[in-house]
Amino acid sequence: MHHEESDLSFEPAPALGHRHVQTFWGRLTRPRLLVPLRREVLPTPDGDELVLDHLDGPAGAPRVVLLHGLEGSAHSCYVQGLLAQLGSRGLRAVALNFRSCARDLPNLGRNLPNRTARLYHSGETTDFDHLVKFLVAAEPGVAHAAIGVSLGGNVLLKWLGENPGQLRLAAAATISVPYDLEAGARKLEAGLGPVYTATFLRGLRKKTRQLLHRHPEAASRFDVARMRSARTFFEFDDAVTAPLHGFRGAKHYYDTSSSLNWVARITTPTLCLSAEDDPFLPATVLGRLAANASGAVRLVATRHGGHTGFIGGTSPLRVRYWAEERAAEFVAGRLARPRS
Repeated sequence: MHHEESDLSFEPAPALGHRHVQTFWGRLTRPRLLVPLRREVLPTPDGDELVLDHLDGPAGAPRVVLLHGLEGSAHSCYVQGLLAQLGSRGLRAVALNFRSCARDLPNLGRNLPNRTARLYHSGETTDFDHLVKFLVAAEPGVAHAAIGVSLGGNVLLKWLGENPGQLRLAAAATISVPYDLEAGARKLEAGLGPVYTATFLRGLRKKTRQLLHRHPEAASRFDVARMRSARTFFEFDDAVTAPLHGFRGAKHYYDTSSSLNWVARITTPTLCLSAEDDPFLPATVLGRLAANASGAVRLVATRHGGHTGFIGGTSPLRVRYWAEERAAEFVAGRLARPRS
């Protein structure tokens, strides 16, 4: 039996309750390097490379794979927060940096542009699938789980729906997933949405230009003029993301990739944490997710929390990141159980 819950145990920290403050406060105040990471480069079947950042721990300890959000990386503040939460519970972790993300950080030792004419997107599950197979094959006796945030959570839920009955991951958790990509894109066209969108598109346009510089032949695959003029996610995805990755247009990309259309097939114990005041998603989508999801999926919808915020605590100087604690606690609890 699947049920949506309104969990009132999350209360925002005093003075930080507004949805936009919840959304941006951490990005302004949190460290980008909380834990020591070991970097590894993993070759992909299509001749490219994925950059992995490992949080090492006790030999043989369970491992959690982390998937970041749009234009994030292992150094996003919420990934660092999750890594610290997992490490404190005696778990190992590895953050997957999606293609084109975190390629030029100093600890890589060199700038490592991707070799292929593609980026990443909300429905791209093949790199995550490749990583999970690699990890499980390398340590067959070790239990694994995954946590995805925002875009990374959409990728994770879609992969779980594509692989019902899979036994490689014992559990999964997500934070602030844009379950309906079109509804999320449209929501960001109003209010303060264009401010967030402009920041994301600046990075995506730069990466697209770099891709064209390395692969001039890719210019025939999408609309460079529309890429430059795009002001909304729908316009950018219709001009670049969709045609570059084999979709007919933004609508086809959103319909195919939205995790809302995959959650009915999930059989892995999965906790989805979302806020009704998320500025990146209409609250009505949460009811549709609850109606669509399988019994393995538990949605906890809080009244407050913004997008990837969930900042609780007793004051702005003494905060706790509630969703990161809950996600780590959930997967740690499942990983501690004997493997069936």
